[in-house]
Amino acid sequence: MTAKAHFLHLATVALLLAITLTSCINSKHVAINRIQQRGVLLVGTTGDYRPLSFVENDSVYWGFEIDMAAEIARNLGVDVEFVSTSWPTLTNDVLAEPQTFDFAISGITITDDRLQIMAMSDGYLANGKTILCRVEDTTAFHSLSDIDKAEVRVMVNPGGMNEKFAKENITNSTIIVYPVNEEIPSLVAQGNADVMITEITEAPWYVQNDPRLAAPLLNKPFTHGEIGILMRKGQNDLLQYVNNLIHKMKEDGSLQKLKEKYGLK
Repeated sequence: MTAKAHFLHLATVALLLAITLTSCINSKHVAINRIQQRGVLLVGTTGDYRPLSFVENDSVYWGFEIDMAAEIARNLGVDVEFVSTSWPTLTNDVLAEPQTFDFAISGITITDDRLQIMAMSDGYLANGKTILCRVEDTTAFHSLSDIDKAEVRVMVNPGGMNEKFAKENITNSTIIVYPVNEEIPSLVAQGNADVMITEITEAPWYVQNDPRLAAPLLNKPFTHGEIGILMRKGQNDLLQYVNNLIHKMKEDGSLQKLKEKYGLK
């Protein structure tokens, strides 16, 4: 091999090595690169969970987690766009091909079942099952056994952890599965059901905004868990980025300020 040929060979090897290294580096940031090249973070949300995620007039989103998603997008240097999903279709929407959104954020509890097939961020908001009832029924409900009686009508939204909890823990009450989550509190207040199975993040908002409602077991939730961001597995770069930002928001106090903004603990 001549000196020139040897030089060209070394140059070719160096170029191939550089391409390989660049490819490896980029492969570690596939999700983030895709989002930044698109210029928009696509966020799946149900928009039916005050005060975490709610949509007004099918277009205006507000809530604690809507602000969380906007903060993630801001840090990525992109815009945010919300994509409608629902509790019954949430898992299928997260795993859909082609991918319809980058992650889902909507008061989603971290569970072992979800972690088996999807990924979830670190938790950032404590959660647990509780009830809403009419103010005049406050003294009737002191425990789950008080609710699990034949004369009690329990209403839940379909497809999520509320329905799952009711069907696993209530055997005597009449369980009514109603499709529109945000309408259930008013239906309870009007007497169409006696109890709504809900969560400690959601119940206070309705109590504060509807004097007909009470949450007598708010400080004694039936379950304990945390809410996080749900995404498909394999987006390790995005998952780590989100977790780092959650940690930063906890450390600098901005997460607490956001909780206070929406009356959350």
